[in-house]
Amino acid sequence: MKRALYFLPLALFLGLAGYFAWGLTRDPSKIPSALIDRPIPEFALPALAGADRPALSSATVKGEVVLVNVFASWCLPCKVEHPIFMRLARDRVVPIHGISYKDKAEDSRAWLAELGNPYAAIGWDFDGRVSIDWGVYGVPETFVVDRAGTIRFKHVGPITPEILNREILPLIERLKRAS
Repeated sequence: MKRALYFLPLALFLGLAGYFAWGLTRDPSKIPSALIDRPIPEFALPALAGADRPALSSATVKGEVVLVNVFASWCLPCKVEHPIFMRLARDRVVPIHGISYKDKAEDSRAWLAELGNPYAAIGWDFDGRVSIDWGVYGVPETFVVDRAGTIRFKHVGPITPEILNREILPLIERLKRAS
C-alpha cells in the first residue's frame, strides 16, 4: 500500500500533463459561443461622435443579413482585417456594423479616417458592457446576424480571405436566400 502512495504524485502529474498537452492542440480561434442560434442581446450604443455614421442598436441590426464587427484602434489584427471589410462595403456584399470596443472616440475616428470607414452604423462601447453581452472575449470578433436578429456565426480573431470565402460568404448567401 505504501508503494502505491509513492506513485500517486506521478499519476497526478501525468494526468495534468496530458490534459494540458491536449489543451495546446485546441484552436484558440474556435471559442464556442453560447449565443449561436440565439437572438442578439438588446442594446443601444451611442454613435461614435464625428464618424458621420448613425448609432448602433439591436433595432439597427435586425431586418437584414449583416456583419457586426467589434474593433479598436489599438488592435493590430483589426488593422489586418480592415481591407476585407472595405472591399465588402465597396462591393455592397453585406452591410457591416461596427462596435468600437473600449477605445477613445478620437482614436477610433482617426483610425477610420486613415483606413476608411466600411461601417453602415457604429456604436461606441466605451466601457465594454455591450460587448460582454455579445460574448466578446477580445478584438477583433465578427458576427453574422440574420434578418430576424439571430446570431448565426461568430469568428474570433482577424477575418482572412480564406475564412471569408470558406465560411462567411457562403453563410451570408444561404441566409439571404432563406429569407
